[in-house]
Amino acid sequence: MKQILTVANKEFHDGLRNRWLVSITLIFAMLSIGLTYFGGAASGALGIASLSTTIASLASLAVFLIPLIALLLSYDSFVGEQESGTLLLLLTYPLNTTQLLLGKFLGQGSIIALATILGFGSSAIVLYWQLDDTAVFSVFSTFITSAVLLGLSFTAIAYLISLLVSEKSKAAGFALITWFLFALAFDLALLALLVGVEQGISQQGLTQLMMLNPADIFRLVNLSGLDSSDINGALAIAIKSSLSQGQLFAILLAWVVLPLTAASIIFKKKKL
Repeated sequence: MKQILTVANKEFHDGLRNRWLVSITLIFAMLSIGLTYFGGAASGALGIASLSTTIASLASLAVFLIPLIALLLSYDSFVGEQESGTLLLLLTYPLNTTQLLLGKFLGQGSIIALATILGFGSSAIVLYWQLDDTAVFSVFSTFITSAVLLGLSFTAIAYLISLLVSEKSKAAGFALITWFLFALAFDLALLALLVGVEQGISQQGLTQLMMLNPADIFRLVNLSGLDSSDINGALAIAIKSSLSQGQLFAILLAWVVLPLTAASIIFKKKKL
C-alpha cells in the first residue's frame, strides 16, 4: 500500500505542477456557474433556472467535457513514460506493475475527483444561495459522485489505450477516437436504430444498449429523478426503465473496475 500511495502522491503533485488541477477546476466552475445562471436562456428566460433544468444542462455539459479531460490527462500515462525510458526505471524499484497502475490511477483520479467537487460544487452553492432549497445538495451529491465515476471510467479506458499502443501520438489519436465514439457517435447510432428499425427497439432493449456506454449511464443516473419535460429523445424512453439509481451506479462503477482490471492484466504481460 505504501508503494501505491507514493506513486499516487507523485502523480498528484505532477498534476499540480502542470496546472491540471487548477485548469480543470476553473473550467468546471466557470461553465457550471454560467449554466446555473443562464440555463433557462434557451426557453427565453434569464436568471436562475429550476433545479431540474440546471442538472439537465450540467449533465449535458459534463457528458462531453469530463470524458475528454480524463482521456487527455491519462492517455500517455504509460506509453509516454515508455518512450522516455522512465517506465523501466520505475519498475526497477520495489514496485510491481499492479502497484504502479493503481498508484497512477489513484493520483490522477484524485485530480479529476477534486476538480469535479470544487468546480461543480461551486454551482451547487450558487444555486442553494438563490433557491434556498436543501434538495440542491442532495441532487448535486448524486451528480458529483456520478461525474467522478464517469471521469474515473475514462481514466481506466485511457490506461488501456496507453498500454496497447507503442507510440504517444497513436495513443492521442485513439483517445480522441474513443471520446468521439462514446460522447457523440454512440447516441447517433441509437437514434438511427430507433428511427431505422421497422419494429423499433423495446424500452428494455434500448436500456441494455445504453449500458454499453458509461456516458449514457451517467446521464440516466442524473436525469432519472428529474422532471421529464427537461428530457427528450432516446433518454426519455430509457429513463422509464426498471433499473434503479443504485443499479445504474453499480454499472457505472463496473465501467471503472473492469477496464482497470483489463489494463492491469495487459500491463503484467506487456514486454517493455
